[in-house]
Amino acid sequence: MAYQVSHRGSTYRFADLAALLARATPLRSGDVLAGVAAATALERALAQRALAEVPLTDFLDHPIIPAEVDEVSAYLLASHDRVAFAPISGFTVGDLRDFLLAESTTGEVLADLTWGLTPEMVAAVSKLLRNQDLIAVARKRRVVTAFRSTLGLPGRFATRIQPNHPADDVAGIFASTIDGLLLGAGDAVIGVNPATDGVTPIMRISEVLAELIEHHGIPTQSCVLAHVRHTIEAIDRGAPVDLVFQSIGGSEGLNRGFGIDIALLDEAHAAGRALARGTVGDNVMYFETGQGAALSAGAHHGVDQQTMEARAYGLARRYRPLLVNTVVGFIGPEYLYDGKQIIRAGLEDHFCGKLLGLPMGVDVCYTNHAEADSDDMDVLLTLLGVAGVNFVMGVPGTDDVMLGYQSTSYHDAVYLRDVLGLRPAPEFEAWLESAGVTSQHHLTDASPQALPALAGGADD
Repeated sequence: MAYQVSHRGSTYRFADLAALLARATPLRSGDVLAGVAAATALERALAQRALAEVPLTDFLDHPIIPAEVDEVSAYLLASHDRVAFAPISGFTVGDLRDFLLAESTTGEVLADLTWGLTPEMVAAVSKLLRNQDLIAVARKRRVVTAFRSTLGLPGRFATRIQPNHPADDVAGIFASTIDGLLLGAGDAVIGVNPATDGVTPIMRISEVLAELIEHHGIPTQSCVLAHVRHTIEAIDRGAPVDLVFQSIGGSEGLNRGFGIDIALLDEAHAAGRALARGTVGDNVMYFETGQGAALSAGAHHGVDQQTMEARAYGLARRYRPLLVNTVVGFIGPEYLYDGKQIIRAGLEDHFCGKLLGLPMGVDVCYTNHAEADSDDMDVLLTLLGVAGVNFVMGVPGTDDVMLGYQSTSYHDAVYLRDVLGLRPAPEFEAWLESAGVTSQHHLTDASPQALPALAGGADD
């Protein structure tokens, strides 16, 4: 179905809904590389005008990727709740924008609407919103999940300890973890990206982290970010797996490139839940995503990268995950060229994930060859804190020595909690107080004294 808009006697035509969405997207290098971006700022503005007039029902009647050729599309359409959709079924994309920004549209209203929204609807409306609008709407929508800690509560902000090591040295991983704990990090997850993917590193690292958590009664969870097949095998061999991780995307082709499909994710979800290792909840999945992955895999179907990202969120919510994070600047400047594009993408991703009912975190990051720096990341981190992000990364010194990129540090999380008055997950906060790491919600001068006690877990 073609769309068109007139301007000063000229008519601009967009071949279909996918083309319209792509042309309406704020400029980013990945869409230029894919050949789907607007050629000029005028074309972009006119595409946004045309998009505002599109009925939401068009996204149901004209799927941008047919269900017949893509199992993600088939799931997204099958999972759409027509009853939840009914109150907005007569809306255009522009109407949806106005509805989201209205003071009467509360977080409770947005929660009721969750399964009535498709990823494409949410992606579309994000293209009509300014950065402040993305922040204001996302802040309304709280998504609470739990395993050993409860995440996403109002006034709370969590961090993932990311203690990666280039040789998977468990002593190095352990030391980085202790460093994070002493700075109040780790309530989201202690999550290690192994240098080598396989069952053996999962077994070894999971056992070390489980011993630390159990010995000191730390109300958090661990995760080894390995391929889901290896995690399932590790579970079968008795590994103490808390969370099951997988990178996912918004098309069947991209997921096959990751070596997964919906059936395998279903199996992994069942395996994780069967362990029943949670104490305050049973959300067991951890997903990572990132704009540009579908283009990199040649699996974007002519769809812009931000809409493809939103489709990944639509798939993620099938599994009620504890954590989802967009690794926003990790893929590189080919997809998000500079700090401005990374900031915009991070706010879009957080907005879209939240509206779709996901516990969104953001890896506020960039690669060293991008036109970005730590000042850009400070801006994005602060804006996400205002927007109510569930968690961010905690990387020693911001420099991930294994993955070779720049992210946020333990100290960045301390900053955000201080300036915005945010606190850790309640169970974790109580543990920090009991361990002497914090007092009255602030780090204590005596917190390093907890080091010997915590470090003792390495030998016990």
